[in-house]
Amino acid sequence: MVARSAGRSPVWLVAVWGATRLLLLLFVLKVLVFPGPDVTSDVSVIYRDWYEVLRTGAFPSDDVTWQYPPAAAFAVLAPALLPFLAYATAFFVLACAVDAAVLALLWRAGRGSGRSPRGAWVWVVGVPLLGPTVYARYDLMVTAVAVAALLAAGRHPRVAGALAAVGALLKVWPALVLVGMGGRRPWVAAAVGGAGLAGLFAVTMPGAFAFLTFQRERGVEVESLGALVFHVARHFGWEGGVLLNYGSMEFLGPHVDTVSTVSMGLSAAAFGWLLLWRVRAARSPGPRSSRAWSPESPPQPSEPSASRSPGSRSSRSPSSRSRFAAHTAAHTAADAAFVAVLLFTVTSRVISPQYLVWLVGLAAVCRCFRASRMRVPVALVLAASLVTVLEFPLLFADVVASTPLGIALLAVRNGLLVTAALVGARALWRGTVRRGSAGGRPGASGPGISRAPSADSPATAG
Repeated sequence: MVARSAGRSPVWLVAVWGATRLLLLLFVLKVLVFPGPDVTSDVSVIYRDWYEVLRTGAFPSDDVTWQYPPAAAFAVLAPALLPFLAYATAFFVLACAVDAAVLALLWRAGRGSGRSPRGAWVWVVGVPLLGPTVYARYDLMVTAVAVAALLAAGRHPRVAGALAAVGALLKVWPALVLVGMGGRRPWVAAAVGGAGLAGLFAVTMPGAFAFLTFQRERGVEVESLGALVFHVARHFGWEGGVLLNYGSMEFLGPHVDTVSTVSMGLSAAAFGWLLLWRVRAARSPGPRSSRAWSPESPPQPSEPSASRSPGSRSSRSPSSRSRFAAHTAAHTAADAAFVAVLLFTVTSRVISPQYLVWLVGLAAVCRCFRASRMRVPVALVLAASLVTVLEFPLLFADVVASTPLGIALLAVRNGLLVTAALVGARALWRGTVRRGSAGGRPGASGPGISRAPSADSPATAG
């Protein structure tokens, strides 16, 4: 009883968040020294240089390390909101403020029938596992936008779509949060909002899309899944090496192009699987009460019947059943987004440490819903986050040198992520696609159809 009360009370949550975030701030402000290379130089040097260029109304298109969509300018310019602080200090303070805002969103989302405070705890515990790097990159801000988009999906689909568009123009990957959203409204809002904002940048700021060229020319980053091939090959006479390339440590040499091509092919295959999942899930027959909510076809009120008891499911008011359907759609959208980002992370040519905060954020959203199918993948991502801080920055020299320890750390971390992606994809498919769904059934609305309401779903909780 005491443990349950602690899980539902914000006091312990805020206390743990405050203690761990104070520690992160002490590290990035260099009051305390975190072992390994300095992770704050990206902010104090690179971001600061970009800031000076962006203030002139142009993008740093001559800098090959600028590999981000145009809305990234918002994050880089954000420290101007705190002019009384040095640039780096202001950035770290803003990162902490955004961290707190995400916690507030998750805590609010975890309250009520069918919800759980575990999502907020995943965030509180998962972020510090990545070490000070998480405050020294703008990925935390991008993750906040993606989290907000997913949490808005059930009740405010247009807002969710608009936020997904902003996120995509910050760092591309938040576009994947749309994968599990039903109906046209979030997609239309994302398309219109994204096109409008991108057009505004293209017209007003030169070099808005120069990052596309730089991304095409990247090699295989030393922490990626494909890099394991070269880490092992170095012990058998491979003639390539590791160089600082486009702002990260990458393998360059024979067969790098081949591995890069295979990685992009796997990403294309992941996209194809997600498309197939969405089509099959949308056609899956299922009981009326377990269909996913779609903005275009909200649940209809049931016909009155004298034989139905006042407490039966079929006698619920339309608003009650709409709330249940919205919960169902929300957890499916979160699960689908989490799996999608996992798949594209593990197949990417680059798996930088800060990418794990994307997964922690989406994992936290999943765990806000009791009906989420992502319990095991979320645990695997948290374990991978702990291993990530070991390989960077603590033992990054071993990773770059391809020592047995460095290879082992990468194999474990990437193995955990691959396992999480496969387990998550299997759970998503089995939970939303029913056998015999190829022909579909009229009226089955949107992806995310569950086999049946779970015991802790909004239909029965409480």
